[in-house]
Amino acid sequence: MTTERVPAECWLTDMDGVLVHEEKALPGAAEFLERLVDRGRRFLVLTNNSIFTPRDLAARLARTGLHVPEESLWTSALATADFLHTQLPGGSAYVIGEAGLTTALHEVGYVMTDTDPDYVVLGETRTYSFEAITRAIRLVGRGARFIATNPDVTGPSPEGPLPATGSVAAMITRATGAEPYFVGKPNPMMFRSAMNRIEAHSESTVMVGDRMDTDVVAGIEAGLDTILVLSGSTAAADVARFPFRPGRILDSIADVIDLV
Repeated sequence: MTTERVPAECWLTDMDGVLVHEEKALPGAAEFLERLVDRGRRFLVLTNNSIFTPRDLAARLARTGLHVPEESLWTSALATADFLHTQLPGGSAYVIGEAGLTTALHEVGYVMTDTDPDYVVLGETRTYSFEAITRAIRLVGRGARFIATNPDVTGPSPEGPLPATGSVAAMITRATGAEPYFVGKPNPMMFRSAMNRIEAHSESTVMVGDRMDTDVVAGIEAGLDTILVLSGSTAAADVARFPFRPGRILDSIADVIDLV
């Protein structure tokens, strides 16, 4: 199914499976980014990964030959910090996560503490600590509100899947009975905060993603035109299983260039 194209002023695009795969740029990704810049389109590259700061991610992308400025990257960590800043400015949090998350929270004025924090905030980390998870369980049990950057249960690695935020969140939920509020995809909140960042309007913004269950559904719920590319998680045969459809289905980001 396709819909008539409306002129898109702003673009949101997922990163893994759309622009890069296993630390290599996908064909057409560099040209797509260049076209956005040449046409003066406002855009953000989105990722549910909360480990890296925008500076880290920009450097990692540059090594693949993709040039994305720091200010054009929007992570679940940044979206989480933005959400908490609007909910409780200047609050406090006990954080399980890496520099991407702690830096984002510091930059909105949050204090990191393990003594009566307002929130327990869970993100990805390379070294999950039993002690830290125990502390989180006890703090949530005492009334700290439970926030997680994203619901992804596994993440990729060359050796195979790794447990991710959703898996550890489930452990804390089982121990406390408290469900976290997940800020990242498929919560359309992440897209709305991204659009606010670049002063975009839903009627003239397109979301490009490789997953029906996160990118496309969140894009639809945020009121965006959506493009599914088949270079990542969702195969063409999978699309019919879902009760919603993207605006377009294309093979790869290379097929999106002419739509910019």
